[in-house]
Amino acid sequence: MGGQLGLDPLVEAVYRAMLDKPDDGVAELAARLDLPETEVRAALNSLTELTLVRGVHEDGQARAVSPLLGMQILLARQEAEMAAHQERLAATRAAAAQLIVDYSELQSLAPGLGLQYLEGIDAIRDHLEIFHEQVREEFLTFAPGGPQTPANMEASRPLNLRLLGRGVRMRTVYLDSIRRDAASMAHAAWLEESGASVRTVPALPNRMIVFDRRVALVAASAEQTGSGAYVVSGPGLLVMLTSLFDRVWEDAAPLGAAPNPPVEGLSRAQQEAVRLMGQGRTDESIASSMGVSVRTARRLTNTVLAQLEARSRFQAGVHAVQRGYLPLEPQ
Repeated sequence: MGGQLGLDPLVEAVYRAMLDKPDDGVAELAARLDLPETEVRAALNSLTELTLVRGVHEDGQARAVSPLLGMQILLARQEAEMAAHQERLAATRAAAAQLIVDYSELQSLAPGLGLQYLEGIDAIRDHLEIFHEQVREEFLTFAPGGPQTPANMEASRPLNLRLLGRGVRMRTVYLDSIRRDAASMAHAAWLEESGASVRTVPALPNRMIVFDRRVALVAASAEQTGSGAYVVSGPGLLVMLTSLFDRVWEDAAPLGAAPNPPVEGLSRAQQEAVRLMGQGRTDESIASSMGVSVRTARRLTNTVLAQLEARSRFQAGVHAVQRGYLPLEPQ
């Protein structure tokens, strides 16, 4: 670890000691600093290479340059090192970008469709980091899974602030089930106070993030979102995904609004449960889509069956359509 001037601590100590008492020789410096003379001589050699010591005076003693000149020398050297570092960083960034392009071509499932598969959480995180740095205008998110974990909420805050600080418009759709979790609601409220927009719906199809409507990241599995993901860049698929987001956003409830507006006969959650039951979904699948426990999903479906006087899930869907609780045509 360097000293305050960016030098090796021992080298800096010798330089400061020489400035304090310019007439001291190696022996005196070693005694004052409680160092072996060999270490003092090595430090003097380093200072000479840095041109902070002007060689040896006629009396055999090394002379340190004045602090004013010395700081100019140090700053010029550090600026040169920084410029070289920036040049290396730019070269590395260019090589990394090319590597990503080459790798993406190898991993592409269908180049013409703009579809790439990422395997595992590490690959997903790498691409998320890249996309987060590239997004400039709009950041759209489907966030299923119900109440958020404290670790995820804490980790996301710096990233959210950076995006909002760059003027990126953020819209996030959570599940209605977060409204029963105080910590998740506090986080959602913080997002809105910071400039983002948040709404909730009874169920979400999958985890999805859309960056500037030019690329999307979609979980490969709705149940195991960290197992893999698809990077979607094809215009046709992106139009479908962004249209889906816009439709869900329009139907979603703003954070400050009532999550379950009264509907004669069935609540909002019960309507969603009937819709999912009509698709042949199991209680486990319904629980995953709605971000609730399997026990809660089972209680919800049983309540719906009883309220609709249905003996099967299919019959429940038919009765719901007949009573006007659900549209006849699928949405």
